[in-house]
Amino acid sequence: MAKTDLNETLRARIDAIVSSKDTVLFMKGQKLAPQCGFSARVVQILGSLGADFQDVNILADPELREGMKVYSEWPTFPQLYYKGELVGGCDIVSDLAEKGELQKMMGLGH
Repeated sequence: MAKTDLNETLRARIDAIVSSKDTVLFMKGQKLAPQCGFSARVVQILGSLGADFQDVNILADPELREGMKVYSEWPTFPQLYYKGELVGGCDIVSDLAEKGELQKMMGLGH
């Protein structure tokens, strides 16, 4: 499925969420109570960098959860967005953070 397969209402809603803050994490649970290990790991990484981010609990909204898979063309969660662009999931975020690339991209930890 491509982004064009999303209905306009859901696409507009996702666009609004993604653009609501520089850093948005679509995750299972909330940043204070992650509900899966991968989401918890990304929250921990962002927290250790001092990143200010919006968390979106995809478990609370099945339509959003399914829509995000189409929107991002990424089947799993968490999904980290920075300035409207998909960064990736837990493995990619972990790898970027280990290499110092996530910090550079987000302008953190100078």
